[in-house]
Amino acid sequence: MDKGRGRWSGAPLLAVCAGYFMVILDVTVINVAVPVVGRELSASLTGIQWITDGYTLVFAGLLLTGGALGDRLGNRRVFCTGVTVFTVASIACALARNAPFLVAARLVEGAGAALIVPGSLALLQQAYPAPAARSRAFGLWGSMAGIAASAGPLLGGLLVSTVGWRWVFLINLPVGIACLVLTLRYVTPSPRQSDRAMDWPAQCAVVAAVALLTSALNEAGRRGWTDPGVLGAAGLAVLAAVAFVVRERLARSPALPPSLLRSRAMSGGAVIGLLFNFGFYGMVFTASLDFQHQRGFSALGTGAALLPAVAMTMFASVLSGRLARRTGDRPLVVTGMLLAALGLAGWVAAGAAPAYPLLVAPMMAAGFGTSFALTGTTSTVMGAAPAGYSGTASALFNTTRQIGSATGVALGGTLLATAVDYDAGLRTSMAVGALAYLTAAVLAWRCVPPKPTPAQRPGLSGHVRQ
Repeated sequence: MDKGRGRWSGAPLLAVCAGYFMVILDVTVINVAVPVVGRELSASLTGIQWITDGYTLVFAGLLLTGGALGDRLGNRRVFCTGVTVFTVASIACALARNAPFLVAARLVEGAGAALIVPGSLALLQQAYPAPAARSRAFGLWGSMAGIAASAGPLLGGLLVSTVGWRWVFLINLPVGIACLVLTLRYVTPSPRQSDRAMDWPAQCAVVAAVALLTSALNEAGRRGWTDPGVLGAAGLAVLAAVAFVVRERLARSPALPPSLLRSRAMSGGAVIGLLFNFGFYGMVFTASLDFQHQRGFSALGTGAALLPAVAMTMFASVLSGRLARRTGDRPLVVTGMLLAALGLAGWVAAGAAPAYPLLVAPMMAAGFGTSFALTGTTSTVMGAAPAGYSGTASALFNTTRQIGSATGVALGGTLLATAVDYDAGLRTSMAVGALAYLTAAVLAWRCVPPKPTPAQRPGLSGHVRQ
């Protein structure tokens, strides 16, 4: 982006979105390949679970650490380090000859992802300081998550059925190299806050809290909410969270400054992100189970069946980015959440075992509404970040979104597994998702600024000065 003339350049956006796409794609693309991987590597059930969950646990747990490192060492440097770690770990995954090696490589992948994601938003805010350009960039960035998550099963099924499961990981190699080249060429170095100390006790506490909570939520979908292991992990997560709060009160340089959490826009935006990820990924997960196990769709067919939700994300993100400058963020977030709630309510109203064509409009509404709201929510959170804390703000936002995704999947799985009537469990899951969207709409009305100005966006003015 030419800051002096305000001309749009898509190169920084392409670089950042390539890294973010890899990260989110790896959450879902492996699901189709896991049965084949398990057979070929003679993996146990526990090993198969760790191939899928280990990545998510490390990714979610280290996000705040990645954000803090980005603010301290420079977001471009940490972002590029994350891309390098992720790409090398992907190669290691592809070369794995046994399950323990693959699990270890997946854990390293998760660590690389945690360095990539917080810096991605911070770099976009740095590259596109003008409000209109920034909203457009945030919108396209947000659409990557829905596209990658929903396209993962389709791409995974295609690769496994043609060139083999190892290409599920090897496909990251050209993307990672392109991402690095574009970032180093078109994204300017980021300012550093080298005088800011890292509060390692607080970072360890938040890593433990998020990883334990994510683990409990993942297992709850399989074992049930009353399982001793699930309850134990949840209890330890609470203890770790309490330890984090106590440490933050005593720390001279807290990992999450109190001013961040006291900001209505920051804390409200983070909760809104949790709620709409809960609704969207809960819908994708339960819909995938319904299409494959009840309707007999193949993995490729399931990916194709989810395309209506995916197709709307790109259109919605572009539209919301264009409208944001005229309307402000609040109308976009509220409208998006209400539309998504209407979509899931429409699925509930369709009745037991509705024909697939009746589900197309509800899925489109959920995909459009989530992506339409994501742009404004992202702008709200990043705009509320004080100068020098863009990486931390991005990490907080993405951590709550990851928790929302894990909660939506876990609750959806539990409702389907415990319901006496499968169709009733499916509709209950969609109804809970609709309620989450409605709650997010109410919260957006209270917390999202109606039309942000430079005075309402200290993070913006701070980045311009830098």
